[in-house]
Amino acid sequence: MKVLVGLSGGVDSAVAALLLKKEGYEVIGVTMSIWRERSGAGVTSSGGCSHGACFGPEEKEDIEHARHIAESIGIPYYVFDCADEYEKIVLDNFKNEYISGRTPNPCIRCNSFVKFGVLPLFAKQNGIEFDKFATGHYAKIEERDGRFFLKRAFALSKDQSYFLYRLKQEQLKDILFPLGNYSKDEVRRIAADNGLGVSDKPDSQDFYEGDYNELLGIEDKTGDIVDIDGNILAKHRGIWNYTIGQRKRLGVSSSKPLYVLELRKDSNEVVVGSIDKTFKKSLIAADLSFSGISEINRPIRACAKIRSAQTPADVLITPMSGDCVRVDFDEYQKSIAAGQSVVFYDGDYVLGGGVIDAVL
Repeated sequence: MKVLVGLSGGVDSAVAALLLKKEGYEVIGVTMSIWRERSGAGVTSSGGCSHGACFGPEEKEDIEHARHIAESIGIPYYVFDCADEYEKIVLDNFKNEYISGRTPNPCIRCNSFVKFGVLPLFAKQNGIEFDKFATGHYAKIEERDGRFFLKRAFALSKDQSYFLYRLKQEQLKDILFPLGNYSKDEVRRIAADNGLGVSDKPDSQDFYEGDYNELLGIEDKTGDIVDIDGNILAKHRGIWNYTIGQRKRLGVSSSKPLYVLELRKDSNEVVVGSIDKTFKKSLIAADLSFSGISEINRPIRACAKIRSAQTPADVLITPMSGDCVRVDFDEYQKSIAAGQSVVFYDGDYVLGGGVIDAVL
């Protein structure tokens, strides 16, 4: 069986390819190039998504790492230019969301549409034959009665199922996650034992490790920083410079810590308040995507999380009109942000999720 493996130049994808090769698969390495720098501008396109062939401005160096990995393992290697698709699908959405006062998660969008969509499609269009597509993500896939279920990884501290919830059945059936049953320490040890030069390479921490304003490329728009009563405390240079729950670098003098509570696009205001005001229990999610169940047509109990590192918390999910659901947490959650994703779980199984549209 032929397996196409997304190589990022890091340890996870390298070990994923190595394990598949040792299991007897015919492995092919592939990387998508998405970095672009336009004349007369600074940084204009980047992706530091880890574990599957995304890069930032150090892309050339990482591609060389991936090429050396492929040579070391003894597999063919290809690079495809996906910059146009990445910009249209991921970066344009990223810019529009931030300008609207929302906090997007570009890695989720990239996974669904680019990494597991455009990249394998480009490989096929260029004559590369393969049966499965694999990455170094920490997650699992289980098949039951012809249906494929996304599951949390063995090492919950590294689990990346949150970033993969939008994968569809037609994608899941052709995906392999070789690292689903491994810890990060085990992966690094395998890399070292097999002479892969990336065994101690640090993990990528974000989809872009620079100033987000470099990606947005928009002029300042001065507005007011206000408290919950509307009192003006300071000025800001654009609501996109702030995120819900942010405490540092607010530019506000106060005798007690203040946190960003709301970003108001229409009035161009940043609302701040005390930490107790950051806790909410309910939200509305839209742009829903389900793989573990067909749909939600009645209220159901499940678990959910609003950020990848969070432990899933008990919720009641209630369907609403217009392809939306209301999510009520049993316990208060800190800094729920519109634009982020809420992902639903039944134990280790991912049911699906959606984009947070409003916080109640």
